[in-house]
Amino acid sequence: MISWIVLAFFATIVVYAIALYNRLVRQRQMVREGWSGIDVQLKRRFDLIPNLVEAVQGYMSHERETLAAVTEMRARAGGVPSGDVAGRAQAEGMLSAALSRLMAVAENYPELDASDNFLDLQDALRNIENELQMARRYYNGAVRDLNITVEAFPSNLIANQFGFSSEDYFEIEDDNERATPKVRFGK
Repeated sequence: MISWIVLAFFATIVVYAIALYNRLVRQRQMVREGWSGIDVQLKRRFDLIPNLVEAVQGYMSHERETLAAVTEMRARAGGVPSGDVAGRAQAEGMLSAALSRLMAVAENYPELDASDNFLDLQDALRNIENELQMARRYYNGAVRDLNITVEAFPSNLIANQFGFSSEDYFEIEDDNERATPKVRFGK
């Protein structure tokens, strides 16, 4: 009888360990899915920026440094490896700040503000920023869930045994970059 109790105890531990392992795998996949969602939105924004700069360029011939800053930040953000969450967050924050400055300067050009093409591009940018915010929230929520499981006892025993580790949140380090870009959508 004691041997059955001991066997049932060990069987319960094995089943529990398998369930924890599967939960860790599921959570890791959710983190990867979340990062993929951020990556998709960043790519959409990355692809939109040349059209935005081109639309603005003709109107803002003497605002070259603003346009150059946006182009430089776009290139910098594109050069960060996709797995570098902290580096990508920093580069994307700098790009958001440059876009914010571009939109602020664009307000000084009424002809540009009235351009349907520019207004469409502004609207597309706003939609991408909204989607990006939702993707960041999803990713950070998935990271939170994984990190809790990786760090909490007794799941940390299984996580450590199978090489699961905590992931980085998608955070902006510079407080100025946390500010919402001021984009005006018509008068």
